[in-house]
Amino acid sequence: MLQAIGLTSSPRRDLPPAVADLTFEAGPGRVTALLGAPGSGKTTALRLMLELDPGRGVTYFRGRPLHRIGHPPREVGVLLGDVPGHPSRTARGQLRMLCAAAGVPASRADDVLEVVGLAGLGDQRIRTLSVGMDRRLGLASALLGDPHTLILDEPAEGLSPREVSWLHGLLRAHAAQGGTVLHATSDPREAARTADRVVTIDEGRLVADQDVADFARTRLRPRVAVRTPQAARLAAVVSREARVAQRSVEVVAEESCRLSVYGSSCAEIGDTAFRHGVPVHQLADEVGDAGPPVTLAGQRPESAVALSELPPPIPVRPARGPLRPLRYELRRMLGVRTTTVIMAAVLLVSAGISVLLARSGGTPLPRLLGAWPSLLPLPPPLSAPGCSARSPSGTSSAIPRSPRAGGPSRGGSACSWPS
Repeated sequence: MLQAIGLTSSPRRDLPPAVADLTFEAGPGRVTALLGAPGSGKTTALRLMLELDPGRGVTYFRGRPLHRIGHPPREVGVLLGDVPGHPSRTARGQLRMLCAAAGVPASRADDVLEVVGLAGLGDQRIRTLSVGMDRRLGLASALLGDPHTLILDEPAEGLSPREVSWLHGLLRAHAAQGGTVLHATSDPREAARTADRVVTIDEGRLVADQDVADFARTRLRPRVAVRTPQAARLAAVVSREARVAQRSVEVVAEESCRLSVYGSSCAEIGDTAFRHGVPVHQLADEVGDAGPPVTLAGQRPESAVALSELPPPIPVRPARGPLRPLRYELRRMLGVRTTTVIMAAVLLVSAGISVLLARSGGTPLPRLLGAWPSLLPLPPPLSAPGCSARSPSGTSSAIPRSPRAGGPSRGGSACSWPS
């Protein structure tokens, strides 16, 4: 469940806020579309939900704001704009870097690459990817953490019709597993075809929050779909007769032989085509889209959208106990042979020095117990960590030396690991 309450962006200079008091919900197991024209505040609203822009309001993800979630990548997957990454980095390298940042296994990168259809392009540089491939890489980044909620900004932008169908199946499959999907779009037909609920905004304010059936019935323009081999001629005839009759009729050429006529009816278009001898292969009333019809509010036929495959879930590890740091130190100490040898040597040296100091007499008790003669700057037990760090098996970092001056390099510090 995603709940956005009172989202209001910070006002800009001499301009009203891009988003003003926006409140809506996106339920689990459903696909919610955030619909609005370009510049209506969709992206700003998404950024306010993710606490990326300053403003007022709060967004709850399953009852918790984002800054109270312990592991955000497991809760929210985000796609805003292009995928940030160095152009010379490979697609697999980019995802593995994000895996390290999100705290998920590196093998997850190969899983999501296979799901989005980029398994064979994992070694491609990001700069060589097309717009559609870059969009798929962004979806892979959003799915890395196996999130419950997906927030996507124009996910179908730059995709071919076949890729758009695959994307809709992916979103539908995520919702079918109980996840929450919120995607922003500026196309009413796409919203009616893919979403279960449509939230419409204009100038940053809520206009309507409807089920897809109510949205298709009340907010999409009815039209007449016409398919004819003489589409240009029929469009000219219909427009001329509408001007003569002083009626508001709009003719839009969808394809080479397909027209969408707004403000008319099938009977009028059929009579006009018959009078002028224009053959008609299809004539049908539609509401907003020629896609699969909506059967019930928020429900679709099983064959409407083919569900796409999702990556396997990430296994949940048991919670770390309070003894984990102690176990880690014991394993690190006993797993390196050099450390054990140094500890044994320090004990023997300390015992020998203590015996010598006791025989000589006149040594204070604290120095006698610590095996610390006045000639040494530190007792042997305190010298052991330094010896362990300087040994070849240590894990300390060293500052690289400049080949010219023999001092630290000015370009920054780096870690040198033992071979």
